[in-house]
Amino acid sequence: MAKLYFRYGAMNSGKSTALLQAAFNYEERGQRVFLAKPGIDSKGADEIVSRLGVTRTVDVLIGAEDSVRSLFHTASRGEASLIPEVPLAEVACLLVDEAQFLSPSQVDDLLRIAVLDDVPVLAYGIRTDFQTRAFPGAGRLLEIAHTLEELKTICRCGRKAVFNGRRIGESFIFDGDQVAIDGESVTYESLCAACYLRESGGTLIPAAATRPDSTEQ
Repeated sequence: MAKLYFRYGAMNSGKSTALLQAAFNYEERGQRVFLAKPGIDSKGADEIVSRLGVTRTVDVLIGAEDSVRSLFHTASRGEASLIPEVPLAEVACLLVDEAQFLSPSQVDDLLRIAVLDDVPVLAYGIRTDFQTRAFPGAGRLLEIAHTLEELKTICRCGRKAVFNGRRIGESFIFDGDQVAIDGESVTYESLCAACYLRESGGTLIPAAATRPDSTEQ
């Protein structure tokens, strides 16, 4: 039986780079991989973009209401599905970038692909938002993934970064929508707990903030 893996880390911990390296490793051995990411991640449109400048087009974008397993079954067959006499190459691995943006039910589909379809699933993402709240997809992955692996990065002070600070210009902000993909004014910085608390005035989750039920805003 294949497994569902969740490889997580703070911003700039090299998640997309690690995913692309995993894809390269499979393909170097003549195996077929399938790449996907949530459509809500507008960064790079239909591409996975590494901080090192490496990019790769995904095989499918996952919509908010899509069944990931159905998408995988259909899209992984490609044009060959129209030619029944042509044997299909087996998919050695499903790689999912920005998995925190998936819904809990879509994460459940990743487990079904691993267990019922016997295809290993490697999901990459971050655990929490800029207010230290778990993304719904990440929370579900932490609950059901067979294997959890932390990808580490460092804070400005040299300690291990675990939180994601949101900045507008030179100032950190601690309120707003959970999902705000990198834009002209919003950036993110990985922080250790001490630096996060220093910037937030000792607050983890603002009292006015409510825990969202989904990534939709």
